[in-house]
Amino acid sequence: MHDAASWAARLGGESFLAQTLHRSYAVFPGQAADMAGLLSWDDLNTILATQRLEPPRLRLSMDGEMLPLHRYSLPVTTRRSMTWHRIQPAELHARLAEGASLVLDSIEKIHPPIGSAAEALERFLGTLVQVNAYASWTEREGFGTHWDDHDVVVVQMYGAKRWKLYGPTRTAPTFRDVEAPEQPDGEPLADLVLTAGDVLYLPRGWWHAVTADQGTASLHLTFGLVSHTGADLLTWVVDQLRSRLALRLDVPRFASPREKSAFADGLREEMLAELSDPGLVARWAESVDTTHYGRAVTSLPYIEGLPARPEISVRLTAPRARMTESGTQGTVALAAAGTVWDFAAQAAPLIRILLSGQPVTLGLLAEAAGLEVKDVASLVSVLIEGQAASVVGTAL
Repeated sequence: MHDAASWAARLGGESFLAQTLHRSYAVFPGQAADMAGLLSWDDLNTILATQRLEPPRLRLSMDGEMLPLHRYSLPVTTRRSMTWHRIQPAELHARLAEGASLVLDSIEKIHPPIGSAAEALERFLGTLVQVNAYASWTEREGFGTHWDDHDVVVVQMYGAKRWKLYGPTRTAPTFRDVEAPEQPDGEPLADLVLTAGDVLYLPRGWWHAVTADQGTASLHLTFGLVSHTGADLLTWVVDQLRSRLALRLDVPRFASPREKSAFADGLREEMLAELSDPGLVARWAESVDTTHYGRAVTSLPYIEGLPARPEISVRLTAPRARMTESGTQGTVALAAAGTVWDFAAQAAPLIRILLSGQPVTLGLLAEAAGLEVKDVASLVSVLIEGQAASVVGTAL
């Protein structure tokens, strides 16, 4: 089972959030032992054989360079003149034996077990998560010594891999930064070997070199965390202020110096007033959590709402949805995927269950809330229409 609580247990819960997140690397030996079945070699073979994957989604990398497609695939043209590249297993094996690393980006989109684990981590850390799979067989480095512009949670699935960590040379570097971090000097700050079940957390900007030099095939997953910087917060603040006159006025580029100064003063006053709010970060977090579309999933064959059948399973697909109860009005509000729904207070137990992100039947939801199945089916149908919920394991 992969839920927010299991990720909290693996990473150290509140102490991780307060002391480690965005600050320093941390190793959690054996904390992912329960994730052994998340991705097998057979799963990976099946994905490579059945999916039409093109770079950069699927790629081979060696010594920091991406290998050209023709070295491990063959172009195929369909009768409708569409060209795609078919993996040539023998050539792929040869490149990997020579020292290339195999990378599969966004594997959570095509392998549901990993998608569930990514959702659970998003629920715990409050940010979108993308998962990449990496497979290596030799001591040759696939990517050289490098840094990432996002934090990662690494889960070693099979075999072992050495991680040399050098620390950051520029504090909190970002994508499209104004200055590139300098290469690190000297010996690594840490020299680690991750074995199956181990977890590594690495903040963005930490230089690292990774190699499968332990004599075994290595397969690991990196759960990449989308960064939220001060620049992102200010962009959000500007969006909140667009209703204010000072931000709607034209920039007086041809006015007198006095008028230009007055214009800038008006902007400054609005921004300072907003930034002075001690609850600003909490407001921003609630906004980005409840407006993000989540991981929307279709609910075929039910295209016109759910039938009142207790065995139908459903789940919430917006991992950062929030519920607010109003005792005075006798209502409960659910904010998710950019919409806020108001329901009678009796729906609160039902919504709490949905907020776990786990699949649950309409029958169990009805029992928890003391409602009829037809009423629960109507409520969930509203959420499906709002792209915040979906059917799981269709019961026809």
